[in-house]
Amino acid sequence: MQYLVTFLEGIVSFISPCMLPMLPVYLMYFSGNQKSRVHTLANAGMFVLGFTLIFTAMGLFAGTLGSLLTAHALLIKILSGLVIIFLGLSYLGVFQLTFLKGYAGEVRITGLLSSFLFGIVYAVSLTPCIGVFLGSALMMASVAASAAKGAVLLVLYSLGLGLPFLLSAVLIEELEHTFDFIKKHYDMINKTCGILLILTGIILMIVL
Repeated sequence: MQYLVTFLEGIVSFISPCMLPMLPVYLMYFSGNQKSRVHTLANAGMFVLGFTLIFTAMGLFAGTLGSLLTAHALLIKILSGLVIIFLGLSYLGVFQLTFLKGYAGEVRITGLLSSFLFGIVYAVSLTPCIGVFLGSALMMASVAASAAKGAVLLVLYSLGLGLPFLLSAVLIEELEHTFDFIKKHYDMINKTCGILLILTGIILMIVL
């Protein structure tokens, strides 16, 4: 259950209000001056690999920390669930968490290596932007109380976030209307995300 939830959280992170509007800019970076979709896809793939590496390391750490606190597993589950519920309430607009805002900065993609490095910088600089769902994934990684499970959970989160990037790199023109629809319905999406986070927090406390 937690594996599916974490994967879906990655997908929702992709369509978040601070992520999706920047997608055309990212794809412009990846394509450079070339029109080749293969070139764009290769750079996007290295970008995804870069942030996957960082997020997986974070999951590894969270799982390791959880394993060291197995004697307090119930307390960790309750606290983690409460944190996720707290994040869900922020998505519903009950209050604002101003620190959950990211800054990408100015980047320049010159090849596969720079795309990979951009992915690493992205993971660090935009973590606050996607912090609600990333934080939820890390909470579940800590509850897993296993370094391996923590790493797997964050790999799945990264896949949920990364696969839409790769799909967009290939089908950006075809998906333009879909992205426009998502942007027009951000309010509904945010409320839905908030409800899902609250449900995840409750399930984490009583089931997982």
